[in-house]
Amino acid sequence: MIEARLPTGGSAGRTLVFEPGFFRFENLNSCAGFAPICGAAIGECMRFNIAFAAMVFFCAPILPAQSAGVAARPDAAVPPPAAAAAEAKIPDAPEPQTAQQQDSSDQSQSQSSRPQAQAGDSSSVKHKPPPQPKRILGIMPNYRAVSAGVLPPPPTPREAFKIATENSFDYSAFVFVGITSLLAEGTNTHSQLGKGPGGFWGYTWRGYLDKTDGNYWVDAIMPTFFHEDERYYAMGEGPIVKRAVYAASRELITPNYHGKNTFNASEVLGRGVANAISLTYYPSKTQTVGGFTSKYAYAVGRDALTNVFREFWPDINAHVFHHRRQQQ
Repeated sequence: MIEARLPTGGSAGRTLVFEPGFFRFENLNSCAGFAPICGAAIGECMRFNIAFAAMVFFCAPILPAQSAGVAARPDAAVPPPAAAAAEAKIPDAPEPQTAQQQDSSDQSQSQSSRPQAQAGDSSSVKHKPPPQPKRILGIMPNYRAVSAGVLPPPPTPREAFKIATENSFDYSAFVFVGITSLLAEGTNTHSQLGKGPGGFWGYTWRGYLDKTDGNYWVDAIMPTFFHEDERYYAMGEGPIVKRAVYAASRELITPNYHGKNTFNASEVLGRGVANAISLTYYPSKTQTVGGFTSKYAYAVGRDALTNVFREFWPDINAHVFHHRRQQQ
Protein backbone atom coordinates (compact mmCIF):
# COMPACT_ATOMS: atom_id res chain seq x y z
CA MET A 1 0.00 0.00 0.00
CA ILE A 2 1.29 3.47 -0.93
CA GLU A 3 0.21 6.64 0.93
CA ALA A 4 0.80 10.13 -0.40
CA ARG A 5 0.04 13.26 1.56
CA LEU A 6 -0.68 16.28 -0.44
CA PRO A 7 -0.34 19.78 1.11
CA THR A 8 -3.35 21.99 0.92
CA GLY A 9 -4.22 25.45 1.92
CA GLY A 10 -6.34 24.39 4.88
CA SER A 11 -5.52 22.98 8.19
CA ALA A 12 -6.38 19.42 7.30
CA GLY A 13 -4.17 17.53 4.86
CA ARG A 14 -5.25 15.21 2.05
CA THR A 15 -4.09 11.63 1.93
CA LEU A 16 -4.01 9.40 -1.24
CA VAL A 17 -3.87 5.69 -0.47
CA PHE A 18 -2.86 3.08 -3.20
CA GLU A 19 -3.67 -0.60 -2.62
CA PRO A 20 -3.50 -3.53 -5.03
CA GLY A 21 -6.54 -3.39 -7.27
CA PHE A 22 -7.91 -0.09 -6.12
CA PHE A 23 -7.02 3.20 -4.46
CA ARG A 24 -8.99 5.53 -2.18
CA PHE A 25 -8.83 9.04 -0.84
CA GLU A 26 -8.85 9.97 2.78
CA ASN A 27 -9.28 13.25 4.61
CA LEU A 28 -10.66 14.99 1.57
CA ASN A 29 -12.49 18.17 2.76
CA SER A 30 -13.81 19.04 -0.66
CA CYS A 31 -13.57 18.05 -4.28
CA ALA A 32 -11.59 21.17 -5.03
CA GLY A 33 -8.35 19.38 -4.39
CA PHE A 34 -9.09 16.41 -6.69
CA ALA A 35 -6.95 17.65 -9.58
CA PRO A 36 -3.74 17.90 -7.60
CA ILE A 37 -4.37 14.44 -6.23
CA CYS A 38 -4.76 12.98 -9.71
CA GLY A 39 -1.58 14.60 -10.86
CA ALA A 40 0.33 13.15 -7.95
CA ALA A 41 -1.08 9.67 -8.68
CA ILE A 42 -0.10 9.83 -12.32
CA GLY A 43 3.43 10.89 -11.38
CA GLU A 44 3.76 7.93 -9.02
CA CYS A 45 2.64 5.50 -11.80
CA MET A 46 5.17 6.89 -14.26
CA ARG A 47 8.01 6.47 -11.76
CA PHE A 48 6.94 2.87 -11.14
CA ASN A 49 6.90 2.08 -14.88
CA ILE A 50 10.31 3.62 -15.43
CA ALA A 51 11.78 1.53 -12.58
CA PHE A 52 10.24 -1.68 -13.95
CA ALA A 53 11.52 -1.00 -17.48
CA ALA A 54 15.05 -0.38 -16.15
CA MET A 55 14.96 -3.71 -14.24
CA VAL A 56 13.86 -5.62 -17.35
CA PHE A 57 16.55 -3.92 -19.46
CA PHE A 58 19.37 -4.90 -17.13
CA CYS A 59 18.12 -8.47 -16.36
CA ALA A 60 17.21 -9.57 -19.91
CA PRO A 61 20.85 -10.45 -21.05
CA ILE A 62 21.44 -12.47 -17.86
CA LEU A 63 18.46 -14.88 -18.11
CA PRO A 64 19.32 -16.42 -21.57
CA ALA A 65 22.91 -16.96 -20.47
CA GLN A 66 21.80 -18.80 -17.34
CA SER A 67 19.36 -21.02 -19.32
CA ALA A 68 22.08 -21.82 -21.87
CA GLY A 69 24.43 -22.80 -19.06
CA VAL A 70 21.83 -25.16 -17.61
CA ALA A 71 21.28 -26.81 -21.03
CA ALA A 72 25.03 -27.23 -21.54
CA ARG A 73 25.53 -29.35 -18.38
CA PRO A 74 26.74 -32.94 -19.19
CA ASP A 75 24.15 -34.67 -17.06
CA ALA A 76 21.27 -32.85 -18.76
CA ALA A 77 22.59 -33.07 -22.36
CA VAL A 78 20.67 -35.29 -24.84
CA PRO A 79 22.57 -36.23 -28.01
CA PRO A 80 20.79 -35.87 -31.33
CA PRO A 81 19.47 -39.10 -32.99
CA ALA A 82 22.08 -39.05 -35.76
CA ALA A 83 24.95 -38.90 -33.28
CA ALA A 84 23.44 -41.73 -31.19
CA ALA A 85 23.04 -43.91 -34.29
CA ALA A 86 26.63 -43.25 -35.35
CA GLU A 87 27.91 -44.22 -31.92
CA ALA A 88 25.82 -47.42 -31.99
CA LYS A 89 27.21 -48.45 -35.41
CA ILE A 90 30.86 -48.05 -34.45
CA PRO A 91 32.15 -51.50 -33.27
CA ASP A 92 34.46 -51.93 -30.40
CA ALA A 93 38.11 -52.24 -31.23
CA PRO A 94 39.31 -55.89 -31.20
CA GLU A 95 41.40 -56.93 -28.32
CA PRO A 96 45.00 -57.83 -29.16
CA GLN A 97 45.67 -61.61 -29.25
CA THR A 98 48.86 -63.47 -28.78
CA ALA A 99 50.25 -65.85 -31.39
CA GLN A 100 49.27 -68.89 -29.32
CA GLN A 101 45.65 -67.72 -28.97
CA GLN A 102 45.44 -67.04 -32.71
CA ASP A 103 46.79 -70.52 -33.55
CA SER A 104 44.27 -72.18 -31.21
CA SER A 105 41.36 -70.22 -32.73
CA ASP A 106 42.45 -71.15 -36.27
CA GLN A 107 42.70 -74.80 -35.24
CA SER A 108 39.20 -74.78 -33.70
CA GLN A 109 37.77 -73.20 -36.86
CA SER A 110 39.43 -75.82 -39.06
CA GLN A 111 38.13 -78.62 -36.84
CA SER A 112 34.59 -77.21 -36.90
CA SER A 113 34.65 -76.92 -40.70
CA ARG A 114 36.05 -80.45 -41.18
CA PRO A 115 32.87 -82.33 -40.13
CA GLN A 116 30.82 -80.16 -42.48
CA ALA A 117 33.11 -81.03 -45.36
CA GLN A 118 32.96 -84.72 -44.50
CA ALA A 119 29.16 -84.54 -44.29
CA GLY A 120 29.04 -82.92 -47.72
CA ASP A 121 31.32 -85.59 -49.17
CA SER A 122 29.27 -88.41 -47.64
CA SER A 123 26.02 -86.92 -48.94
CA SER A 124 27.45 -86.51 -52.44
CA VAL A 125 28.59 -90.15 -52.58
CA LYS A 126 25.65 -92.33 -53.51
CA HIS A 127 25.14 -95.63 -51.74
CA LYS A 128 26.43 -98.48 -53.91
CA PRO A 129 24.65 -101.84 -53.71
CA PRO A 130 26.77 -104.90 -52.93
CA PRO A 131 28.16 -106.66 -56.02
CA GLN A 132 27.03 -109.98 -57.39
CA PRO A 133 29.38 -112.82 -56.34
CA LYS A 134 30.67 -115.52 -58.69
CA ARG A 135 29.04 -118.18 -56.53
CA ILE A 136 26.00 -118.25 -54.25
CA LEU A 137 26.56 -119.94 -50.89
CA GLY A 138 29.98 -120.85 -52.21
CA ILE A 139 28.47 -123.64 -54.37
CA MET A 140 25.94 -122.41 -56.94
CA PRO A 141 27.58 -120.77 -60.00
CA ASN A 142 26.47 -117.18 -60.67
CA TYR A 143 28.32 -116.41 -63.88
CA ARG A 144 25.26 -115.02 -65.64
CA ALA A 145 24.67 -112.25 -63.06
CA VAL A 146 25.84 -108.64 -63.57
CA SER A 147 26.16 -106.32 -60.56
CA ALA A 148 23.83 -103.34 -60.20
CA GLY A 149 25.04 -100.25 -62.03
CA VAL A 150 27.47 -102.18 -64.25
CA LEU A 151 26.93 -102.07 -68.04
CA PRO A 152 29.31 -104.47 -69.78
CA PRO A 153 29.45 -104.74 -73.57
CA PRO A 154 27.24 -107.34 -75.31
CA PRO A 155 28.56 -110.89 -75.00
CA THR A 156 30.23 -112.43 -78.01
CA PRO A 157 29.19 -115.94 -79.18
CA ARG A 158 32.36 -117.29 -77.59
CA GLU A 159 31.54 -115.69 -74.23
CA ALA A 160 27.98 -117.03 -74.41
CA PHE A 161 29.21 -120.60 -75.02
CA LYS A 162 31.74 -120.20 -72.23
CA ILE A 163 28.97 -119.27 -69.76
CA ALA A 164 26.88 -122.28 -70.88
CA THR A 165 29.87 -124.60 -70.49
CA GLU A 166 30.77 -123.30 -67.01
CA ASN A 167 27.18 -123.71 -65.82
CA SER A 168 26.95 -127.24 -67.27
CA PHE A 169 30.24 -128.76 -66.13
CA ASP A 170 30.69 -127.07 -62.79
CA TYR A 171 30.93 -129.44 -59.84
CA SER A 172 27.75 -127.90 -58.43
CA ALA A 173 25.85 -129.17 -61.47
CA PHE A 174 26.51 -132.77 -60.43
CA VAL A 175 25.47 -131.98 -56.84
CA PHE A 176 22.23 -130.37 -58.03
CA VAL A 177 21.38 -133.25 -60.38
CA GLY A 178 22.14 -135.82 -57.68
CA ILE A 179 19.79 -134.14 -55.19
CA THR A 180 16.91 -133.78 -57.68
CA SER A 181 17.38 -137.39 -58.90
CA LEU A 182 17.27 -138.68 -55.34
CA LEU A 183 14.03 -136.82 -54.71
CA ALA A 184 12.47 -138.03 -57.97
CA GLU A 185 13.44 -141.64 -57.24
CA GLY A 186 12.08 -141.39 -53.71
CA THR A 187 8.72 -140.01 -54.86
CA ASN A 188 8.62 -142.44 -57.84
CA THR A 189 8.02 -139.60 -60.31
CA HIS A 190 8.52 -141.92 -63.29
CA SER A 191 7.47 -145.38 -62.22
CA GLN A 192 8.86 -146.90 -65.42
CA LEU A 193 12.40 -146.00 -64.32
CA GLY A 194 12.09 -148.19 -61.26
CA LYS A 195 13.50 -147.89 -57.75
CA GLY A 196 16.87 -148.45 -56.13
CA PRO A 197 20.30 -147.82 -57.67
CA GLY A 198 19.05 -148.58 -61.18
CA GLY A 199 16.23 -146.12 -60.89
CA PHE A 200 18.50 -143.49 -59.32
CA TRP A 201 20.94 -143.83 -62.24
CA GLY A 202 18.07 -143.49 -64.71
CA TYR A 203 17.00 -140.24 -63.10
CA THR A 204 20.57 -138.95 -62.82
CA TRP A 205 21.77 -139.16 -66.44
CA ARG A 206 18.43 -137.87 -67.78
CA GLY A 207 18.47 -134.98 -65.34
CA TYR A 208 22.02 -134.05 -66.24
CA LEU A 209 21.20 -134.17 -69.95
CA ASP A 210 18.18 -131.91 -69.35
CA LYS A 211 20.34 -129.37 -67.55
CA THR A 212 23.18 -129.34 -70.08
CA ASP A 213 20.88 -129.25 -73.11
CA GLY A 214 18.88 -126.39 -71.61
CA ASN A 215 22.01 -124.36 -70.75
CA TYR A 216 23.34 -124.44 -74.31
CA TRP A 217 20.02 -123.65 -75.92
CA VAL A 218 19.13 -120.81 -73.54
CA ASP A 219 22.58 -119.31 -72.81
CA ALA A 220 24.43 -119.79 -76.10
CA ILE A 221 22.57 -120.94 -79.20
CA MET A 222 19.38 -118.86 -79.03
CA PRO A 223 21.02 -115.63 -77.73
CA THR A 224 23.56 -115.75 -80.55
CA PHE A 225 20.79 -116.23 -83.11
CA PHE A 226 18.47 -113.52 -81.72
CA HIS A 227 21.29 -111.15 -80.63
CA GLU A 228 20.05 -111.11 -77.06
CA ASP A 229 21.94 -110.75 -73.79
CA GLU A 230 20.82 -113.55 -71.46
CA ARG A 231 22.84 -112.33 -68.50
CA TYR A 232 20.89 -111.20 -65.45
CA TYR A 233 21.30 -107.48 -64.71
CA ALA A 234 20.64 -107.01 -60.99
CA MET A 235 18.53 -104.08 -59.81
CA GLY A 236 20.34 -103.94 -56.47
CA GLU A 237 18.10 -101.45 -54.62
CA GLY A 238 14.49 -100.41 -54.18
CA PRO A 239 11.38 -101.94 -52.60
CA ILE A 240 11.43 -105.69 -52.10
CA VAL A 241 8.29 -106.35 -54.13
CA LYS A 242 9.53 -104.24 -57.01
CA ARG A 243 12.84 -106.03 -57.10
CA ALA A 244 11.19 -109.47 -56.90
CA VAL A 245 8.82 -108.68 -59.77
CA TYR A 246 11.71 -107.30 -61.80
CA ALA A 247 13.80 -110.43 -61.25
CA ALA A 248 10.98 -112.82 -62.15
CA SER A 249 10.00 -110.81 -65.24
CA ARG A 250 13.49 -111.26 -66.74
CA GLU A 251 12.20 -114.63 -67.97
CA LEU A 252 10.11 -112.70 -70.49
CA ILE A 253 12.16 -109.48 -70.91
CA THR A 254 15.86 -109.20 -71.73
CA PRO A 255 18.11 -106.59 -73.37
CA ASN A 256 19.37 -107.06 -76.90
CA TYR A 257 22.85 -106.25 -78.16
CA HIS A 258 21.84 -102.55 -78.43
CA GLY A 259 20.80 -102.36 -74.77
CA LYS A 260 17.04 -102.13 -75.44
CA ASN A 261 14.61 -104.40 -73.63
CA THR A 262 12.96 -106.96 -75.87
CA PHE A 263 10.96 -110.16 -75.66
CA ASN A 264 13.12 -112.94 -74.22
CA ALA A 265 12.82 -115.34 -77.12
CA SER A 266 16.00 -117.13 -76.06
CA GLU A 267 14.46 -118.24 -72.77
CA VAL A 268 10.95 -119.00 -74.02
CA LEU A 269 11.95 -120.82 -77.19
CA GLY A 270 15.18 -122.30 -75.82
CA ARG A 271 13.38 -124.00 -72.92
CA GLY A 272 10.72 -125.23 -75.31
CA VAL A 273 13.26 -126.81 -77.63
CA ALA A 274 15.16 -128.43 -74.74
CA ASN A 275 11.98 -129.90 -73.24
CA ALA A 276 10.84 -131.14 -76.64
CA ILE A 277 14.13 -132.99 -77.08
CA SER A 278 13.80 -134.53 -73.60
CA LEU A 279 10.59 -136.27 -74.63
CA THR A 280 12.70 -138.63 -76.74
CA TYR A 281 14.57 -140.17 -73.81
CA TYR A 282 11.89 -140.16 -71.09
CA PRO A 283 9.34 -142.98 -70.63
CA SER A 284 6.40 -143.07 -73.02
CA LYS A 285 3.90 -142.10 -70.33
CA THR A 286 5.42 -138.60 -70.16
CA GLN A 287 5.40 -138.10 -73.95
CA THR A 288 2.12 -136.23 -73.87
CA VAL A 289 0.97 -132.61 -74.11
CA GLY A 290 0.29 -132.55 -70.40
CA GLY A 291 3.68 -134.02 -69.58
CA PHE A 292 5.43 -131.50 -71.84
CA THR A 293 3.47 -128.56 -70.39
CA SER A 294 4.16 -129.45 -66.78
CA LYS A 295 7.84 -129.98 -67.42
CA TYR A 296 8.13 -126.74 -69.38
CA ALA A 297 6.34 -124.77 -66.67
CA TYR A 298 8.63 -126.27 -64.03
CA ALA A 299 11.78 -125.25 -65.95
CA VAL A 300 10.61 -121.65 -66.53
CA GLY A 301 9.42 -121.27 -62.92
CA ARG A 302 12.71 -122.63 -61.60
CA ASP A 303 14.66 -120.07 -63.66
CA ALA A 304 12.41 -117.24 -62.40
CA LEU A 305 12.96 -118.22 -58.76
CA THR A 306 16.70 -118.48 -59.44
CA ASN A 307 16.71 -114.88 -60.69
CA VAL A 308 14.86 -113.72 -57.57
CA PHE A 309 17.41 -115.48 -55.40
CA ARG A 310 20.22 -113.89 -57.42
CA GLU A 311 18.71 -110.45 -56.86
CA PHE A 312 18.56 -110.66 -53.07
CA TRP A 313 21.56 -112.84 -52.35
CA PRO A 314 24.11 -109.94 -52.13
CA ASP A 315 21.93 -108.24 -49.50
CA ILE A 316 21.45 -111.46 -47.55
CA ASN A 317 25.16 -112.16 -47.69
CA ALA A 318 26.07 -108.61 -46.54
CA HIS A 319 23.52 -108.22 -43.74
CA VAL A 320 23.31 -111.75 -42.35
CA PHE A 321 26.48 -113.72 -42.84
CA HIS A 322 28.94 -110.82 -42.57
CA HIS A 323 27.29 -109.60 -39.36
CA ARG A 324 27.56 -113.04 -37.85
CA ARG A 325 31.23 -113.17 -38.72
CA GLN A 326 31.85 -109.81 -37.07
CA GLN A 327 30.05 -110.96 -33.91
CA GLN A 328 32.13 -114.15 -33.80
